[in-house]
Amino acid sequence: MVDKNNIDEKLMFDRKNNFLGYKFCPRCGNKLEEQFLDGRQRMRCTSDACDFIYYHNPIPAAGAVVIKDGKILMVKRSVMPKTGWWCIPAGFMEWSEHPTETAVRELKEETGLDVKLKSIFEIYSGQDDPRMNAVLILYLATVNGGKIIAGDDASDVKFFGFDELPEKIAFESHRQALADYQQRYMK
Repeated sequence: MVDKNNIDEKLMFDRKNNFLGYKFCPRCGNKLEEQFLDGRQRMRCTSDACDFIYYHNPIPAAGAVVIKDGKILMVKRSVMPKTGWWCIPAGFMEWSEHPTETAVRELKEETGLDVKLKSIFEIYSGQDDPRMNAVLILYLATVNGGKIIAGDDASDVKFFGFDELPEKIAFESHRQALADYQQRYMK
C-alpha cells in the first residue's frame, strides 16, 4: 500500500514537468508525442485523423486572507505535499465553481469558519507544488460565523501575529502573500 503522505517529491516534480506522464490521447487512444508547437514543447496525438494537443496549463485555486485582531488565519497541512507545514486556507477550484465559491468553501472545509469576501487581494502563480502548477486567487475576507476547527486536509488552524509566523510556510505564493499583506497594510 502506498503511503500518500510519504511520496517522493522529486519523482512527483519530474512527473509534473513531463506532461504529468500522459502518453496516450484521451480522444482516440493513440500515442502522444512531444512536438514544438506555438513556441513550447507540447504533447500531440500521432493520429492523422485526430487533432488533439495537450496544453499543460496550471490549475486555478482560490483562498482567503483572514485577519482578526491583527493576526492572520493559517492552517497546518495534514496531507502531502508539505505535510505539517502551514499555509493560507486555499484549494483547487471544482469544475463548475466560481473562484469566490472556492474561497468560501475551502475556508469552511479547512477552518470551520464562514467568511464574507471583501475584495481580491492578489493573484499568484504557484510553481513549487509537486502535483501541479497553480494560479492562486486570494481574497480579503472577514469571519461572519462558524466555529474554528481544523478539517478536511488541515490538522490545525490558528491565527498568527505577523511577528510570530511559523517557520515552515508550505508554498512560495503563500510566503509572498504574507509579505505583500505586511507591506500594504502594516506600514
